[in-house]
Amino acid sequence: MAKYVDGFVLVVPKDKVEEYTKMAEDGRDSWMKFGALDYYECRGDDLVPPEMGGEKARSFIEMAGAAPDETVWFSFIVFRSKEHRDEVNAKVMEEMEEQSEKYKDFIVPFDMKRMAYGGFRVEVEGARSK
Repeated sequence: MAKYVDGFVLVVPKDKVEEYTKMAEDGRDSWMKFGALDYYECRGDDLVPPEMGGEKARSFIEMAGAAPDETVWFSFIVFRSKEHRDEVNAKVMEEMEEQSEKYKDFIVPFDMKRMAYGGFRVEVEGARSK
């Protein structure tokens, strides 16, 4: 079976990066505890694409509609398969539900309506051994 990836693109206000990073670390701990293979939260650093063959690609900033006081994040979680993803995500969601009282006053540090999410089947892979 091919590996499977859940991918996210989201916009985080620069003054909320510390809060988002803490939330992401908690998420990482939960997904890894329940079996995710890898977990990455990547803050945009070099988001102005160069011309390639005379063509200019659309930037993540433009695609996400990020303002100068916002950062673009590209995040992904790697699983053995789509079925494995579904199993892990079900356990994570169950744990989140069990802890809902703990987070009842938590304010998500980004606008969920501006987040893009999708599941992707890995078609081409290249990795160096760790």
